[in-house]
Amino acid sequence: MANIYRTHNCGELRISDAGKEVRLAGFVQTIRNLGKMVFLDLRDENGITQIVVSDDIDLTDVTKECTLTVTGDVVERASKNDKIPTGEIEIVAKSITVLGKCKSALPFEINVDGQTVREDLRLEYRFLDLRNEKIHNNIKLRSKILKDFRNAMDELGFTEVQTPILANSSPEGARDFLVPSRLHPGEFYALPQAPQQFKQLLMVSGFDKYYQIAPCFRDEDPRADRSPGEFYQLDFEMSFATQEDVFEVIETVLPKVFKQNTTWTVDEGPFVRIPYKEAMEKYGSDKPDLRNPLTISDLTDIFVGTEFNAFKDKTVKAIVTENMEEKPRKFFDAMSDFAVQELDAKGLAWVKVDQDGNLNGGISKFIDEDRKAKIFERMNVKPNSAIFFVADEYNKAVKIAGGVRIKLGNELDLLEKDVYRFCFIVDFPMYELSDEGTIDFNHNPFSMPQGGLEALMTKDPLDIYAYQYDAVCNGYEILSGAVRNHDQEIMVKAFEIAGYTVEDVKGKFGALFNAFSYGTPPHAGAAPGMDRIIMLLAKEDNIREVIAFPKNKKARDLLMNAPSKVFDKQLEEVHIKLNLENKE
Repeated sequence: MANIYRTHNCGELRISDAGKEVRLAGFVQTIRNLGKMVFLDLRDENGITQIVVSDDIDLTDVTKECTLTVTGDVVERASKNDKIPTGEIEIVAKSITVLGKCKSALPFEINVDGQTVREDLRLEYRFLDLRNEKIHNNIKLRSKILKDFRNAMDELGFTEVQTPILANSSPEGARDFLVPSRLHPGEFYALPQAPQQFKQLLMVSGFDKYYQIAPCFRDEDPRADRSPGEFYQLDFEMSFATQEDVFEVIETVLPKVFKQNTTWTVDEGPFVRIPYKEAMEKYGSDKPDLRNPLTISDLTDIFVGTEFNAFKDKTVKAIVTENMEEKPRKFFDAMSDFAVQELDAKGLAWVKVDQDGNLNGGISKFIDEDRKAKIFERMNVKPNSAIFFVADEYNKAVKIAGGVRIKLGNELDLLEKDVYRFCFIVDFPMYELSDEGTIDFNHNPFSMPQGGLEALMTKDPLDIYAYQYDAVCNGYEILSGAVRNHDQEIMVKAFEIAGYTVEDVKGKFGALFNAFSYGTPPHAGAAPGMDRIIMLLAKEDNIREVIAFPKNKKARDLLMNAPSKVFDKQLEEVHIKLNLENKE
C-alpha cells in the first residue's frame, strides 16, 4: 500500500514552506481541467490546498469527493487567492494515489448551503452531509462546548458519575421508551427520561456535588428545538444546597462557557428572575425572549360591560407597537392570518393611533373615549402606534398573545442584535389541572413544595408553588431544575394529591422511598440542555444541525433505517407478540 502518512495538513502550509517536499491527504473538493494542466482543491478538516497536476500523472479514478494522497513540492502561486490561508502557495504534484474511490454522481453537492438541499436527502446521506464545512464545524464546536462544560464543573469541585441507561419506568412528563427483558418475561426496563432518581440517590450516598453529561430518552414529537427520542443534558446535583446555591453555579458556568464560544455579548449573573405567573402575564410564555422589548398588557377590566361581542366576557390582552404610521393594511391582515392559522385564534383585533392620538382602522369604532383614555394610560400609548388585541378564555388568550408578541418582534425587527440574554423563571405552580380536570404535577414530581408538608396539607393544590426553576436564553428554555423533596412523608402526600397511592409510590420509586429513611441531606440541582445550548451558540435555528446523526421530523433515522422491523425470533426471545390489526 502507498505511504499515506501526512507530513502536513491541507490548511497549514504557508509561503514560508515554499521549496519543501510535502505529503498531503484529503478529499478532492474541486477539479479544474485546463488541458495539459489540472488543478485540484484538496480538503481536510484543517483547510484547502491547491494541487497542480501535469498530464503525465494518471487521474483516471480521481473524482470529486474521492480521497487521495499527494506528494509534491510547495511553490509560490502566480495567481494568489486571499480568501483562504493557503492562498499564496500550491503543490506541484509528483505522485498521486487514490485511497478511496467515489461515485462520480453525488446525491447532492457537498459544500453548498444545506438549506438548498432537501433535508431528508441530507439525513439519508449524513456521512456526506457532515463533510459540509458548516455542519462539520458545528460538530467540532459541539465537542469543544461539552469539554468546556466539563472543565467548568471540574473547576467547581463536581464529581462526574455515570448512571444506568436501563432503568425503571417513572412518570416524569413524557412517554417512556420501554425495553423488554429476556431474562424476566413480561417485565420491562425503561430508558431514563433523566437521571432524576439516580442523582438523588447519589446525594443520599454522600456525594457532595455530582454531574454528568447524560443521555436522556423521551418519546416526544420532534420540533425545531427538540430532538425526538434522545437528547443530552448537563445533569448536576448538590447536597445541603438551596435554590440560591444552584443559581450561583448556573450564573458562573453558563456565562463562562458562552463567552468561550461566542463574540456576542453575554449576560453576567445575577440573571433576571421572573415568577412564572408574571412571565405568562407579561410575555405570554414561560420562556420569554428578553431581546424583544414588547410586553403584554391585560385590559380585561377595561372592557367589562362592553357591547363588542368579540370582547364580551373574555380575557383581553393587548400589545402596543410604535412607529407604525407607514405600515399598510396588508401588514395587519397578515398578522391576523398568522394568529388564526398558526395560533388557533378566532382573530386578531387592532387599531392604529395617528399623530394626533386618534384611533383609526380595525376595531376603533368599538372603543369609546373613556376606554381609550384608560388604555393609553395603562399601555403608555404614543402617537403613530398600533395596538393589537387578543380576546379569549384566559389560558388561550395568554398563549395567543405570547405568539403574537414573538411574531411582531420578528416582523418589526425589534430584537436586540448579537446578544445572549438570560433569565430565571421561578415559582412554578406545584400542580395544574389536566385536560380531564384532575390534579397533575405541573413541572417535576420530585420537587419540594414551598411551605413543605404544611402547604400540602392546608392549601388548595393549585395555589401551591414549588421550588422549581427554568433558565431561559433568547426565547429558549435551556435549563430546568428544582430543590428536591427529600422527606418521605412529603413525598407520599405530594403524590397522593396527584392521585397516587402509597403503594404506587413504593412501586414506582421504591429505592428513593426507602433511601429517604436513612438520613437524606437536603439537595437541589438542575440540568442545562446541551443540544439546545449548542444550537444557540452555533447560531442555528434547527437542533438537527448540531447533532451528528439526527432523526428527521417524523422521528426516523434515515441513515440507519430506524425504527425498523425485527425478526420473529428476536421478539420471541423477549416474550413479545405483536398485535398490528387495524394499524396503519
